[in-house]
Amino acid sequence: MAIREIRVHGDDILQKKARPVTNITPAIHTLLDDMLETMRAKDAVGLAAPQVGILRRIVVVEMEDDIFELINPEIIESDGSQTSNEACLSVPGKCGDIERPFEVTVRALDRHGEEYTVTVDEFLAAAFCHEIDHLEGEIFLDKATNIQFITNEQAEERRRIRKLRQGNRRARRLRK
Repeated sequence: MAIREIRVHGDDILQKKARPVTNITPAIHTLLDDMLETMRAKDAVGLAAPQVGILRRIVVVEMEDDIFELINPEIIESDGSQTSNEACLSVPGKCGDIERPFEVTVRALDRHGEEYTVTVDEFLAAAFCHEIDHLEGEIFLDKATNIQFITNEQAEERRRIRKLRQGNRRARRLRK
């Protein structure tokens, strides 16, 4: 596994539509592993292949103990709405508000080529939408309002709050 370079706003690859994966090869497995390692090294929740310079429809999202590897993801259903304050590894130093669905159902392939669907809500729904937007050549700045500059300290505070929310969500899950 390796940590890959994150492409930043202004890089043409971030504006291009990613191509579907037609054959899951060992190179795709390596990419999935590298994306997960890169995302963890940057203390992020999600990462799309174009963000590491690969124009393929691949997304990795991790929250709590759940890792989602989404190959050729497609949102097949959405419900409700929420305003999500988002930041992005490809747009360092900025955040903004985006209207996202409260719940989404996504169909994708796993690393073995098996099709599956997953339904997520709240923060994960926003994260899935954010990463799938990257596959369409869109970054959050294309949709955001109330764009703000954030310092490294503010970004660290956002990560700390996210981790607290994850712990609270895990506790709610255990009580159900």
